[in-house]
Amino acid sequence: MITLLDTIKARRSIHSFHEKEVEIDILKEIFTYGSYAPSHYMKEPWEIKLYQGEGKDLLIDAIMKSYQRIGMIPNNQEPKTVKMMDSMRSFLLAIPHHAVIYFEREEDPVRYEEEYAAVCAFVQNCQLAAWEYGVGMLWTITPYMHDSTFYKDIGLDPEDKKIAAVMQIGYPKKIPSAKGRTPIDEKLEIIK
Repeated sequence: MITLLDTIKARRSIHSFHEKEVEIDILKEIFTYGSYAPSHYMKEPWEIKLYQGEGKDLLIDAIMKSYQRIGMIPNNQEPKTVKMMDSMRSFLLAIPHHAVIYFEREEDPVRYEEEYAAVCAFVQNCQLAAWEYGVGMLWTITPYMHDSTFYKDIGLDPEDKKIAAVMQIGYPKKIPSAKGRTPIDEKLEIIK
């Protein structure tokens, strides 16, 4: 019998996915398990925009425009640039689901950190629940998450919302091998 501790050690970040979509009922269950994350004052600050099917075009267009705006991709139509953009677009389109995880910005810096921490706990719970369903996720933090025009392009107010993660989701095509971890004794300071 697989235990939660086994799942914590077995889960991997997935970088390549089968193109088959995950059933929406399974995704809802995964996000429901995610929602059991600790949350200050039970605010449950996480919100999700899930892009799949033709809906991915909106997100991917916004990503590509942001990459050009912030200089990650040249803003021209030279053959090399067009080829690079086509390759990136194809790669992103092949991922069955993209989930933008965001929350409402708090003016109070302590509350902001509390909300961000709760959303991160939600994301990790989702990753662990997904693994139990044979679904892989990649938690991405990318430069476009700091581009206010990107926010507007996907219907979020950058003054009011903060994107915490963009999750790539699908059935794993390849599961990476386990990477070692630093012994906890090297990270732990016991003060007596």
